[in-house]
Amino acid sequence: MTKLSVNINKIATLRNSRGGNTPDLLKVASDIEGFGGEGITIHPRPDERHIRYQDAYDLKNLVSTEYNIEGNPIEQFKKMVLEIKPTQVTLVPDGDDNITSDAGWDTVKHQEYLKEIIAEFKAQGIRTSIFVDPVLEMIEGAAATGTDRIELYTEEFAVEYSKGNKDAIKPYAACAQLAHELGMGVNAGHDLSLENIEFFAKNIPHLAEVSIGHALISESLYLGLENVVNMYKNKMKSE
Repeated sequence: MTKLSVNINKIATLRNSRGGNTPDLLKVASDIEGFGGEGITIHPRPDERHIRYQDAYDLKNLVSTEYNIEGNPIEQFKKMVLEIKPTQVTLVPDGDDNITSDAGWDTVKHQEYLKEIIAEFKAQGIRTSIFVDPVLEMIEGAAATGTDRIELYTEEFAVEYSKGNKDAIKPYAACAQLAHELGMGVNAGHDLSLENIEFFAKNIPHLAEVSIGHALISESLYLGLENVVNMYKNKMKSE
């Protein structure tokens, strides 16, 4: 069964907007696990506009499921990950001013760079994943880096699915199958929601984990966090 890792960046955004500790990020993370979430994801950025670097350290001893830290492997990020040693690090090629992630790695152009970073993390027992577009060449390039997993960047699927184009799943399914054949695990994330997650999960082979934040937290405003976590899990159950 595909695991649900909940990205709690938006909880930090809400907290930071008032300068205090409401909502309590650590309590929310603990509650998500108690509600059945199988992982916690954070994506700290250099300006700390949502998740702060201190949050990453504070969560280290609290998260009892899988702890996934995403980000661009700048020196500050690498140092933090190596000190915390989360379950998984997901490398994302964000620019400093990105509002959100908007592209995967060019795993051919940046192959040597990624190899070096991935080897450093894996030497410390940290599972590695790299954010990639659904392009077969990028999957092959990812395999050459030595990464444990890929994370398929799913924005294009989500946009096309909302227009009724179910064929948009095809390149993702093909990339997931190739990744599996090349010995990599398959994760996915970005713009997955209650509207599209069931179709996505049932049509992507070997899907190990999805990371969902923005949609899940937004849906929770109407439906409640505990309810929404379990709605995602139910939609991803194998028949």
